[in-house]
Amino acid sequence: MLTDTPGIHHVTGLVESAQRNVDFYVGVLGLRLVKRTVNQNDMLRYHLFYGNGTGDPGTVLTCFPYPNEAPGRVGKPQISAVAFAVPPGSLPYWRGRLAEHGADVTGTDTRFGDRVLRFADPDGTNVELVARESPVEPWTGGPVPEQYAIRGVHSVTALPTNPYTTGALLETLGFELAGEERSRDENRIRYEADGEYATVLDLIDRPTEEFGREGTGSIQHVAVRADSVDELYEWHDFLRDRDYDVSRVHDRYFFHSLYVREPGGILLELATEEPGLAADEDTAELGETLVLPDQFAEDRSLVEGQLPPLSVPFADD
Repeated sequence: MLTDTPGIHHVTGLVESAQRNVDFYVGVLGLRLVKRTVNQNDMLRYHLFYGNGTGDPGTVLTCFPYPNEAPGRVGKPQISAVAFAVPPGSLPYWRGRLAEHGADVTGTDTRFGDRVLRFADPDGTNVELVARESPVEPWTGGPVPEQYAIRGVHSVTALPTNPYTTGALLETLGFELAGEERSRDENRIRYEADGEYATVLDLIDRPTEEFGREGTGSIQHVAVRADSVDELYEWHDFLRDRDYDVSRVHDRYFFHSLYVREPGGILLELATEEPGLAADEDTAELGETLVLPDQFAEDRSLVEGQLPPLSVPFADD
């Protein structure tokens, strides 16, 4: 029996430099590098996972570093921004911290009653901080004091070619229409899942938006939580029978997943919460060493010889 998703599992982007990515998300934003592994479709590329102290689903941003990839361009149909929750009243601290580290702060908004600080990471990825209460326990082993620390993913914003078809899939997965906000040139449509955190997915209806291009600085997909592997197979048949462009079920070692490209052009993934990012490492040692899925274990020497070394702020001190 299919069940409604409780919300976002993780968000995945493309970046140029692995070290620069680690320096920013660990050294500036204060997230924990919770998994240092490889792209399971290209074992000679890193796949880096950032999150709270235990890498819980709904707190995680993952990045694929591709040094020779061309820069992307934000447009439709793409995920255009990822937002993290931070404590109410903390945005002045973050504005100062981001300026201190040379981040490109692009402005502030009030969105559905919440204050939002917008900026770009070193690859140009649109990142936002939303001042909103969250039950997520933050990572406190980094440079950001606990009273300001990021408390998981808050939301993503998407630019579909057809927000109605994207909204139809979101409702099928268990999101509900929460409201709309109109401005001069766009309409922001909010869908929200019935979980405790990482529940928001906004669609932008902006007729003048140009088409984007995948590359460094772009967000490739958003994953939502699914109950079990068995349910992924049910979702596969359910979506295929309705003519969605759906993948087979993949074993991603830390979770199982199913991808669906909805007619509005947005790539979504359904991912299980089990076994989880902490299943194969001691929680105290998450992200400290390169972890390889079983299928690459025999190639460890080759993989380690090809990947550039990484230095993790505060972990390597």
